[in-house]
Amino acid sequence: MDEHKGNGYGRQLMEYCLNDAKERGKSGVCMLGAEKQKAWLSDQAFAMKYGFEEVDSTKDGYKLLALSFDGTLPHFAPNAKRQAIENKELMVYYDMQCPYILQRVETLKEHCEEKAIPASFVQVATLEQAKALPCVFNNWAVFYGGKFQTVNQLDGGMLDKIMAREDA
Repeated sequence: MDEHKGNGYGRQLMEYCLNDAKERGKSGVCMLGAEKQKAWLSDQAFAMKYGFEEVDSTKDGYKLLALSFDGTLPHFAPNAKRQAIENKELMVYYDMQCPYILQRVETLKEHCEEKAIPASFVQVATLEQAKALPCVFNNWAVFYGGKFQTVNQLDGGMLDKIMAREDA
């Protein structure tokens, strides 16, 4: 991937995004960040060069960055900041943003059936559903024991490790 660095692709994408939002009359653009940069999150330092600023955060280190065009500042919904659910069984929220999600859901469902692990898989298909989630992630979020566990797509082995740790 290093061969793509320094060619201005990130700048072009950012400028396209910002111009598109302005042309559509949006109040601004926001993105998810974290105290410690994660490989799957956009580069926060890069976004801040364009005027993005931190406008909200969760207790476990996730940040909401925003660039407002009209002074409006977004925030995480209170339910998203909880990062907890009442259901103690395995719960996976997912959407179809990533081309690997459907395969991962099917593989994980099979693993749960083979091991008799009670599990629910909830596809997030609308903005309203995304806003109602008990976490800041809508494309893949795993809960077990009532707690948010990971945004990483799991295989059976990783799930078994999470369950063993929580059940210990």
